[in-house]
Amino acid sequence: MTEGSTVEAGTEADGRRVVVGAAIREGREVLAAARAYPPELAGLWEFPGGKLEPGETEAEALRRECREELGVNIEVGSRVGGDLVTGGGRFLLRVYFARLVSGEPHAKEHAELRWLGPDELDSVPWLPGNRPAVETLRALLRD
Repeated sequence: MTEGSTVEAGTEADGRRVVVGAAIREGREVLAAARAYPPELAGLWEFPGGKLEPGETEAEALRRECREELGVNIEVGSRVGGDLVTGGGRFLLRVYFARLVSGEPHAKEHAELRWLGPDELDSVPWLPGNRPAVETLRALLRD
């Protein structure tokens, strides 16, 4: 699947719902967001993003989610790693690099936002499904 492809009703053939995350990069730092809800996930960190809506490309979903969640406009770049199975196998997470085009990130739907450098990535408790992307990012942010 390419960044510009459309997923019918936001699901893969195996029934997993596609979720996209934005690794918004500024220099050698990446933006992390603390979940505010649901209660069982509150306080765990993730990359901003969300579920694809029917007819949306992954890039369109990321741009929409970042406008809604952070109040920013982004440019979507290349994928960070491969597909990640999350949510007890219900979701397929795809993380993309992104850069801010306009706006300053604000935590509209998250408890907190934080810019993290490669040596700070372990300073927050990541959602388990985001952890493989964090490990990939660590090396890429050092380059």
